[in-house]
Amino acid sequence: MLEGMLTGLATAFSISNILMVIGGCLIGTFIGMLPGLGPMSIIAIMIPIAITIGDPSAALILLAGVYYGAIFGGSTSSILINAPGVASTVATSFDGYPMARQGKAGKALTVAAISSFCGGTIGAILLMIFAPALASVALSFHSAEYFALMVVGLSAIATFAGTGQVAKAIMMTVLGLMLATVGEAALFNAPRFTGGIMDLQSGFSFITLAMAMFALPEAIFLVLDPARSNTGGGSSEIKDLRITRAEARSIAPVIGRQSIQGFLIGVLPGAGATIASFLGYAVERNIASEEDKKQFGKGSIKGLSAPETANNAACTGSFVPLLTLGIPGSGTTAILLGALIALNVTPGPRLMVDEPQIFWSVIVSMYIGNLVLLVLNLPLIPYIAKILAVPRNYLIPFILFFTLMGAYIGQNNATELLILIGLGVLATVLRLADFPLPPLLIGFILGSMLENNFARSMQLYDGPSFIWERPMTLGLLLLAAALVLLPSYRARRARAKAQGVADGD
Repeated sequence: MLEGMLTGLATAFSISNILMVIGGCLIGTFIGMLPGLGPMSIIAIMIPIAITIGDPSAALILLAGVYYGAIFGGSTSSILINAPGVASTVATSFDGYPMARQGKAGKALTVAAISSFCGGTIGAILLMIFAPALASVALSFHSAEYFALMVVGLSAIATFAGTGQVAKAIMMTVLGLMLATVGEAALFNAPRFTGGIMDLQSGFSFITLAMAMFALPEAIFLVLDPARSNTGGGSSEIKDLRITRAEARSIAPVIGRQSIQGFLIGVLPGAGATIASFLGYAVERNIASEEDKKQFGKGSIKGLSAPETANNAACTGSFVPLLTLGIPGSGTTAILLGALIALNVTPGPRLMVDEPQIFWSVIVSMYIGNLVLLVLNLPLIPYIAKILAVPRNYLIPFILFFTLMGAYIGQNNATELLILIGLGVLATVLRLADFPLPPLLIGFILGSMLENNFARSMQLYDGPSFIWERPMTLGLLLLAAALVLLPSYRARRARAKAQGVADGD
């Protein structure tokens, strides 16, 4: 292992590979800021370029830099205009955008940059230490465990519900699950709920849904409420990039917890950075004090740090199944797997033995890449944040352009624009009726995976016996039950305590 690490250090620190890291991070950061493009599209486009490089280590370092650069940069549009650049930064907008509207855009971008750097760096350290061992853990997860993991994700809906909104949150989750059933299921070839529309055969696009839930309603609200554009984001606020010692102390444990949790979720094939960001946000809100919990969704610094740390750590963790097992941990790493095969590299347990320079150089490059991203982004924050000073007459077309472009590029058909507008109008109505929209996205993301893994488990075990026959599945389901019951228990205990105080008076 030590010899392999030294080989990786020598390979990663060559001038050409350092330039590959910097180039990949620059491209990824820029692409991540543009809603709808995402790392999958740009990596697919860059595979032919990577192949022409010739050196598999350099090619993979370049593509990996694009990947975590896009995750790093995707927070910018989420924070500034409420238009998530990539799917894994949707949760970033929950508290990042309210901070920007309070005139704290610079601080929000600084917190996002620091959290992303820490999550990615800690994830790279964990990847170096635990990659071989975690590969065997990932193999122990079967359909039953993935089904239980999806249930754990759905159990977090109470996290996104304000006081007296649990019923609304459940309704939104069910609506998300319903939207996830549109199109062909993995186990069946027959289309469902498509209304005879061929463009719905593959279901709704997540990017389109995310844009419709957040970006499009924001543009509509800017038209309906001119005062909404007065964010207080003048030049003096934009220059306020520093975070106080108290704020640093408050997010330090969040970064520590979510770096580990996000990395472990990223290790699981099929989970990925998006689920890690939602679960990270959910966990931090569940364990927050009652005073801190009230700030979530209104500009909480912890609520911004949690998903940014988790998604970057998960991005690093997804390389564990890719490099050690040859199993893609997400859609983006599936494209990276194709790139590896095209470069005549066979990922798997023998990779770190047969070609250590490739395995370890990619891991070492992640340290360099995260440092490059921090150095690139922090000095640019005052200039990036000035988008808030753009007059409303220009900001609305800007949001609409990137929203429509992102939806169209995602599926490359005009029907997607009609779907975007229809869902955007629905989302605007739901927001006016004070329905929480994040549970809808959670239901949509987890819906198809929940259904497919449940169906496979039922087939393999000829019934629901997999629940008690597999201890890990049962443990995860009990954890989900605890996440559902804990908020109710806390609320009941708080009411009883308040009543006791009132009786004492």
